[in-house]
Amino acid sequence: MATNDPVDSDGLPEDPAELLPPTSVLTLDEYLDMQAALGDRTRFTLLYRLVHFGERSPKALAEALDVQANTLHYHLNKLVDVGLVEKRKRSQADDEGLFSYYRATSLGSDILEHGVEELIRRERDYRDAYASE
Repeated sequence: MATNDPVDSDGLPEDPAELLPPTSVLTLDEYLDMQAALGDRTRFTLLYRLVHFGERSPKALAEALDVQANTLHYHLNKLVDVGLVEKRKRSQADDEGLFSYYRATSLGSDILEHGVEELIRRERDYRDAYASE
């Protein structure tokens, strides 16, 4: 039932963009771009590894995911572009030299924890609750 009132009877705005706080640094489209980026299994796996196992070099990520370097960089660039991952350069060389590495941003960590991982946890909870009957 469409009305001219921008808020429905449950107190929710009709336009989902109105859910954002007035001082939001991101638009609804930017949040949706983050979700879309995680819709790809390679990118989801990259973010998962970076959140749970910490920063990694491109070489380590390529080996862990068994993907070619160009494929890896394509997916990493998508994650960087939407703000879920950041690329850093080490300030001091180690035994492998001075190299770039990637790590999850706080947004990346949050979207993973409160997105797909939360749905998986809920599925387990529901399964456990109904399996005991």
